[in-house]
Amino acid sequence: MAVDLVTALAHGEEFDVDARLEELRSLGHRYAIGTSTAAVLAAAHERGIPSMRITEEANLFQLGWGSKQKRLQATTTGDTSYVAVKIASDKQLTKALLQEAGVPVPEGGTVTTSEEAQRVARRLRVPVTVKPLDGNRGKGVTTRCSTPEEVARAFEFAREYGRRIIVERFVEGRDYRVLVAGGRVAAASFRRPAHVIGDGVSTIAELVERENGNPARGSGHTNILTRIALDAHAEDMLRRQGYMPDSVPAAGVAIELRSNANLSTGGTAEDVTDLLPETTRALRARAASKIGLDVAGIDIVCQDIAVPLIEQGGAVIEVNAAPGIRMHQHPSKGEARDAGEAIIDGLMGSSNGRIPVVAVTGTNGKTTTTLMIGHTARVAGLGTGVTTTEGVFVDGRRLVQGDCTGYWSARTVLTAPDVDFAVLETARGGILKRGLAFDYCDVGVVLNVSPDHLGLDGIDTIEDLAQVKAVVAQSAARAVVLNAEDALCVSMVRRAKPGAEVIFFSMNPDNPILLKHLEDGGRGTYVQDNAIVIADGTRQQELMRVEAMPASYNGLARYNIANALAAAAALMAAGFSNVQIADGLSTFVSDSKTNPLRTNVFDVRGVTVIVDYAHNPAAYAALAEMARALLPGQLVGIVTAPGDRRDSDLIQVGEICGERFDELVVYESQSRGRPTGGAVDLILEGAENVVGPSDTLHREIEVDKAIRLGLSLCSPGDVLVFACGTSLQTFIDALRVDDPESAAKIEAQTA
Repeated sequence: MAVDLVTALAHGEEFDVDARLEELRSLGHRYAIGTSTAAVLAAAHERGIPSMRITEEANLFQLGWGSKQKRLQATTTGDTSYVAVKIASDKQLTKALLQEAGVPVPEGGTVTTSEEAQRVARRLRVPVTVKPLDGNRGKGVTTRCSTPEEVARAFEFAREYGRRIIVERFVEGRDYRVLVAGGRVAAASFRRPAHVIGDGVSTIAELVERENGNPARGSGHTNILTRIALDAHAEDMLRRQGYMPDSVPAAGVAIELRSNANLSTGGTAEDVTDLLPETTRALRARAASKIGLDVAGIDIVCQDIAVPLIEQGGAVIEVNAAPGIRMHQHPSKGEARDAGEAIIDGLMGSSNGRIPVVAVTGTNGKTTTTLMIGHTARVAGLGTGVTTTEGVFVDGRRLVQGDCTGYWSARTVLTAPDVDFAVLETARGGILKRGLAFDYCDVGVVLNVSPDHLGLDGIDTIEDLAQVKAVVAQSAARAVVLNAEDALCVSMVRRAKPGAEVIFFSMNPDNPILLKHLEDGGRGTYVQDNAIVIADGTRQQELMRVEAMPASYNGLARYNIANALAAAAALMAAGFSNVQIADGLSTFVSDSKTNPLRTNVFDVRGVTVIVDYAHNPAAYAALAEMARALLPGQLVGIVTAPGDRRDSDLIQVGEICGERFDELVVYESQSRGRPTGGAVDLILEGAENVVGPSDTLHREIEVDKAIRLGLSLCSPGDVLVFACGTSLQTFIDALRVDDPESAAKIEAQTA
């Protein structure tokens, strides 16, 4: 709207502001949170309890995460009994149970016809109240009916809101609402029916219009108070008092417009919590308990709330599930009571609703590090939720397949009731599109920052990319784990939250950043003499030998050793013992089942094949180093990179691969806006920059043909790298054409 408005002004065009504002108001109403819900959420936030809306429009919220979560809708909680709500909606059943519990209630009966209503009223021989059996918010209620005509009119009014009608003794006195939450009285209010005060000049209709102009009054439950309706029921109330809507009452005379005092029908409230005697408090709590409600609004009528109820002939006239709390949060008079806090205390107890959350980001290694941490937590006996580029996993079972490193995937884990510990791979794209799914994590891990995805989404430099990755570092409340060998990671120290511990990891035990950090009493992890060491400034302890980690491939996969260092640091920060960390890392296997497309190694008739998702210069350099160290034979690469990378990035991929592979086959995976073969040509250009025109460089656009060409260049004892594939099945299908036996063997390994 703002853009359209400025554009119209710039061109001297007309602009219908009112229509567009109405559109905004409609949107606001559609997405607005109810006042009672908002009060409970505010109390949750004050306690540091995270919350999330279940859908973007529903008034249903989740408080807390994973196995610590609770649900909330207005003042109905996930702990509210369905049976108790059904009981409370049946007023006659409620009265019977309360009477059984020794709680005073008015005598009466349930009827379905006007004649039956008249009979019950005659039997009671007193003014009666007529109301729907299963009504709420004061709908259809008429009090103080003394004549057959009044009973008849009240019955017809009640029938608009329910088939079965209660006729009961009218209890003389004031109308009070007592809120019970978590087994104790949280607040009490004296409720006054909707009314206006005469000024000797204005008609009643004018007085109502003026009162409805009060900014505190809104439609329904959208504001502190509700607008007063001058409807048929209001006119009936006026007739009883000898007035009409166009009557002019004398100055100072109060004119009542409703027989009930509900805020939802325009009533007001005055706080009287401190006036309640202990006997009344105990009686209210017993009433809620008898019905079975964790949150209840107990309606009482008596002459004076400060006097014990039984002594004055007062009675409980209703018990409400999902009571509104506006009157307590924003009384028209008296002290405001934080009813939302009382509900939160009853629902959450001392819990803040949080489970440990570890967020992992970086350019390379995120998925493997995330899986290492998740595997270790699972081995330690925790219900573990994990998000990666391969999917969403809970306790090792995949729930969702695909690239799940953004906001909605993280929500899937945080809303899973069987998750005690969450590990969330958090990618650049997800941060830029929607941000984080959590307000803060316990541990944030930033593995590295190297050129990738530059030129996309307004991220043009590596410094820009570091700013995005730093969002994870900033979100860590307990500890942030950073790569001491990456200057951009080191610079994120100043972005850490106050009080958050900084833990460094390094492949180099003599890294000056790491050494200074340890000297200052900080903690870190590093590799020394082929062992992973955990240090806290006062002592260094060998955690395990590198070769004891299957993912290290006997120490050759140095990038996985670095990932393990980061994982160990994150687990240490999360409170895991050294034994638990060692157990996890020594049993984590990075294969096609647990970690597809991350250094998956296969044997194809004596040729060692490595399938990996490498797709940027840093990843290709690390992968080629590992592959070169495996065997003394020839190293063949089948490589590509997405076409949405900058020309310079694609050329650099070619330079890295041309320098490190003996034979290089370049294929096209995702052109992403480039002409077919455009990315391939740039990668080959980079390779030629290093080796010159050579018959060791091969151009093959189609991936299946590129795979078969690469295999044809190999002899037993050689190593073949197939990189940037979107699926292991792509390799298997290409292999099946010439070697169905090997394809079947690999397929069986991945099943």
